Amino acid sequence: METSPAVLTEVIAQYSSYVPELAKIDEAQIEMLAQYCRLAWDWNEKINLTRHTDFDMFVKRDLVDTLALARHINPKERVMDVGSGGGVPGVLLKILRPDLHIDLCESVNKKANCLVDIVAQLELRCDVYIGRAEDVLPDVRYNTLTFRAVAKMAKILEWMRPQMNSFDRMLLIKGPSWVEERGEARHYGMMTNMALRKLEEYTLPNTATATQPDAVSVILQICHKTRLNEDGSVSFTQWERNTQRPRRRQRPGGNKGGEN
Repeated sequence: METSPAVLTEVIAQYSSYVPELAKIDEAQIEMLAQYCRLAWDWNEKINLTRHTDFDMFVKRDLVDTLALARHINPKERVMDVGSGGGVPGVLLKILRPDLHIDLCESVNKKANCLVDIVAQLELRCDVYIGRAEDVLPDVRYNTLTFRAVAKMAKILEWMRPQMNSFDRMLLIKGPSWVEERGEARHYGMMTNMALRKLEEYTLPNTATATQPDAVSVILQICHKTRLNEDGSVSFTQWERNTQRPRRRQRPGGNKGGEN
């Protein structure tokens, strides 16, 4: 399969009219994104990481989702990507937003080991936590937790509600079924004292089929009501650098993607 930066540049250009931020990705970032694809797709031949194994799917699905998420993250936030899988959105977010401190968390050992290799090869400064986020969070602190294709909303809240003192908010990338998921979460009492806000709804370009229109995704913000300011915005904590490290942490090291 073709993984050259030149071809990725062409595909990005095709979709930049739909997503203007695509045109702002610079040459160095495109080279890193192409290298990420090579690494992830090589691993995908050994372990199931992604179904998006060409630049067209990568751009219109993975990259568009990551850019939408990035629009709602403030400069220099501390972010943990939960259930990172093959590195979307966490690795892509670090490439596109080097100002952010981003760590990755993956409970499946094989996938986590892939992430360790990918991060090391890209020389990104990210910690990779091998384990469940609810086991990691008692020892670390973040402004935002991100979730994409991890679990239904009720299950995420079941896992994360006991750890609310370790982070300020969650950002979830969801499809149209988020409304039903919200209803399920309410039914099981998972939304009690929680504030949910739909930050953005956007279309994934060129994803229509013969019977379905282009796919639509949303960015959802969930936080405890005590985190809200009077104007409805989230009150962010100035977390200090994590000094107590959970077990089973891997830091591949590297200098690209910021000095966090």
